[in-house]
Amino acid sequence: MRIGLFTDTYPPFINGVSTSVCMLKHALEKKGHQVFVVTVNNDSLKYKIEENNTVIRIPGIPIGIYDYRLTGVYPLRAIKIIKKWKLDIIHSHTEFGIGTFARIIAKQLNIPLVHTYHTMYEDYVHYITHGYFNKSSKKIVEYLTLFYCDKTANELIVPTKKTYDLFKNKYEVDKIIHIVPTGIEIERFYKENVDLEKVNILKKELMLLKNDFVIVFVGRIAKEKNITFLIEAQKEIVKKYSNIKLLIIGDGPDCDSYKEQARKEKIENNVIFTGKVPWEEVPCYYQLADIFATASTTETQGLTVIEAMAGGVPPLCIDDESFRNVVVDNLNGKIFKNKKEYIKMVCDLYKDSQTLKSMSEQARINAERYSSKYYAEGVLDVYKHVLGNTKQKFKISDIFKRR
Repeated sequence: MRIGLFTDTYPPFINGVSTSVCMLKHALEKKGHQVFVVTVNNDSLKYKIEENNTVIRIPGIPIGIYDYRLTGVYPLRAIKIIKKWKLDIIHSHTEFGIGTFARIIAKQLNIPLVHTYHTMYEDYVHYITHGYFNKSSKKIVEYLTLFYCDKTANELIVPTKKTYDLFKNKYEVDKIIHIVPTGIEIERFYKENVDLEKVNILKKELMLLKNDFVIVFVGRIAKEKNITFLIEAQKEIVKKYSNIKLLIIGDGPDCDSYKEQARKEKIENNVIFTGKVPWEEVPCYYQLADIFATASTTETQGLTVIEAMAGGVPPLCIDDESFRNVVVDNLNGKIFKNKKEYIKMVCDLYKDSQTLKSMSEQARINAERYSSKYYAEGVLDVYKHVLGNTKQKFKISDIFKRR
């Protein structure tokens, strides 16, 4: 099968969607399929063709939200190359920019379109509105989401039942929605595949001591991740055990305000900010930790939870459906409802090394379910479904035009 992945974000830019698309490409290629990528170039004027003409980077302009860039919706130079790819299916991973282009080219060339919905956009409206017109803006987001995900795609993929329920219960989408949990290259995070010498160097650089008990958070340092919760809880935790450290890995628009919060609470020695770290070194940072923690309720799935589990680091997650699909409470991690429960869980695990060890082992085992292999198989099932349903819709002359 010849598959085109269309995405606004792709390595070297790193976030959950970028990692997911890159991983899917590699997993599909391992299964013998030819995979092509259309994405954004950091240069606002130049096209870039890479990997033997299988990756096109279209000029993009910054939009002021993180490192995201927006492209034109009908780049002529890219169309000429895509026609030569003779794609059997297009799989879009964004609703805007490149996503709009995917819909246009799919219709123009009579190619079936599958779309994966990765982001709960209603949780990010504040970046555009800054607190003004939030209600009306969320209605616009709902309208656009329905248009891109329901009206223009042959098949829709979501990563969790939480997202499925959004479309079925709130947006009242009538079409079939496929739940395919996003996978990761879990082998990257296995302890035996991590450079332990590098881990020891990081410990020294971050001034972590041998008897420190480390809680790790990995992700974008922004309001929607609810890092305030973790810092406030840390203030209470260190009153009981001064050697428990909170390690916050990543960067984002609210990093300075969280640092200031830690200073105000006088726990700056127990809350460590690493800033942005190289993608290839992320597995090393998980090996610094005893447990992983997140209080975010804006995830569609929470891939960092799976990364932590693959590294043998049990996750403590707020009670949200996106995590309940992954974390089995008291088996491979813990689910908390409030700050009091979270603090107690941290302290209990700090004191109970045997339970912590058992959870660590179980987390590693359960992470297998989210390997790139199983993700690719789930996506391929959707491809086969859409190709089977659309086969009769194409005229024979149209099919030969694409060949």
